[in-house]
Amino acid sequence: MLEVLKTNKITEITDDLSNLLRDAGYLELSACIQCGTCSGSCPSGRRTALRTRSLMKKVQLGLKEEIFSDKELWFCSTCYTCLERCPRGVPVTDVIIYLRNLAVQEGYMQAPHIALCKMFYNTGHGVPINEEKWNKLRKFHKLPSVPPTTHKYPKAEKEVQALLKSTEFDKLTGVGDYDEKKDDKGG
Repeated sequence: MLEVLKTNKITEITDDLSNLLRDAGYLELSACIQCGTCSGSCPSGRRTALRTRSLMKKVQLGLKEEIFSDKELWFCSTCYTCLERCPRGVPVTDVIIYLRNLAVQEGYMQAPHIALCKMFYNTGHGVPINEEKWNKLRKFHKLPSVPPTTHKYPKAEKEVQALLKSTEFDKLTGVGDYDEKKDDKGG
């Protein structure tokens, strides 16, 4: 079933997004014929609200604000099935990754992503080590209680933070010592 875009939904048609994507080398976007192969073959779309075809239509229309603020942008698992099956060779996954980068640069981040960034900045890991649970599991497998990561080497944790600061990750994500925290426009 095709999504019908109501006139009141198209509040701002701009070439800004199209120009950004074109400058990034995504000329194939204009080749998208809205056939639905990307949505029909999307494994994430089977379990989430992600409708890749709808997202690509919004890109073609230049609905930057609507794309960046939509949680669906983050549902793609980047498996590249859409690209492999697209009859026109549109690099849908690469476009989604690029759009995510643009969204973050514009200050659109979901709360879980901000929490993950904070955890990564503070510990050097995206996954916390639950002392009791992990200690039991590691002990069962005859492993040391703390893995040889930044958890074991605090100096490495500081090196990770220095690297993240040097790339302005702290400013981009609003984590760490950076004072001017960006508000969570993404919801």
